[in-house]
Amino acid sequence: MAVTDTSRFYRGLKIEFEGEIWEVLEYHHSKVAQRSPVVKTKLRNIITGSVQERNFRSGEAFSLPDVERKKMQFLYKDEIGYHFMDSETYEQYGFNENQVGEAARFLREQEEVTILFYKGKTIGVELPTTVELEVIETEPGVRGDTVTGGSKPAKLETGATISVPLFIDTGDKIKVDTRTGTYIERIKKK
Repeated sequence: MAVTDTSRFYRGLKIEFEGEIWEVLEYHHSKVAQRSPVVKTKLRNIITGSVQERNFRSGEAFSLPDVERKKMQFLYKDEIGYHFMDSETYEQYGFNENQVGEAARFLREQEEVTILFYKGKTIGVELPTTVELEVIETEPGVRGDTVTGGSKPAKLETGATISVPLFIDTGDKIKVDTRTGTYIERIKKK
């Protein structure tokens, strides 16, 4: 069984803690004078979706769960939840809101994603690090806006709203970091 410690934490890391699987949402190393270093974290329980903040001693070790990953296609979302299909076997899997988590903000129909299995059960969805999405609604850009200027909200084709630079217009395709939900760059039109 693989093991990691707090010095190797990153957003999205899955760890076993208190007999359950948790995903690291946020982490911060801090050192207070005359005390041992502490890692402050925000963790999400993969199964229940509950989120809690925990502090760990620097260097504390955790087991990594034996998670199986399988590529699947996102089909659609309805009142029951999110539906995915295995492209090889055509078997379909349903997920509730908690299992999909933050990934729901950037899911687009027919998109290929990674489904996580633990002991034969589906436990979550992993998106690619970046996705290209179209801006469907934002305030118009003003002549003279520069790359280093301010930012404005933009609604994406998936329904998510993120902050983008002032020069982005409705209809532009942009690259978004799915881990942080931040704008990376505008995709050049061909």
